[in-house]
Amino acid sequence: MRTLTLTVPDTLEVDDRHLALLVASRLYEEGRLSLGQAAETAGLTKRAFAELLDDCQVSLFNFPAADLPRDIANA
Repeated sequence: MRTLTLTVPDTLEVDDRHLALLVASRLYEEGRLSLGQAAETAGLTKRAFAELLDDCQVSLFNFPAADLPRDIANA
């Protein structure tokens, strides 16, 4: 895993942990990280990360709506 150094304005009132959560949740939402990878990126357990996804307005069930008709047909 690589480390990223990020420079943010002092006026941005957000802590490092919250920034990590925001980045991880966005990458999870895009499907670029699995739940476990995103949780590790945010420094959380899978359960804790999953519970915080709603705060970031990200669904735990992250799959495209276009897959729904196929899923219904296969049910």
